[in-house]
Amino acid sequence: MALPVSIQEVVDAMQLPNDDWCSYLNVDTGEIVTVTDEDRRLVEDDVALDDVPVWQREVLPKAREALESDRFLPLPGPFDIHEWSIMEEFADGLSDEDSRAEVLDALRGRGAFRHFRSTIERLGIESDWYRYRDSAFERIAKEWLDANNVPYR
Repeated sequence: MALPVSIQEVVDAMQLPNDDWCSYLNVDTGEIVTVTDEDRRLVEDDVALDDVPVWQREVLPKAREALESDRFLPLPGPFDIHEWSIMEEFADGLSDEDSRAEVLDALRGRGAFRHFRSTIERLGIESDWYRYRDSAFERIAKEWLDANNVPYR
């Protein structure tokens, strides 16, 4: 039986700052392995461990296992999460009509993410946004774990 996975660890891995990285969950152990583009390239090119820096010699075998083993599942990434929709849901839920209109307006056009962040900061609702975002990511993580029959805590 699979070990229960930490929801917080899954959420943290889903919130990676780089869209080109991917995290994988070992469904047997609950271990999460993050694979960078460079790790992926080295594995695909079958580069020998002796040909990489010492620090990568520890990382590369785990990356290879995550990429090649059916025990690892890719966690939801940016293309699965749709953060813009989460931002729009947050804005729609604002009780102050003027704030709601301003935040929704910030989401339109070029630079929507930057405008959204500056608007919520100016309105003093940044902490509300981050709580909402964390809750949305937790919901997505739970739905993904349920769909993959992975127990969590």
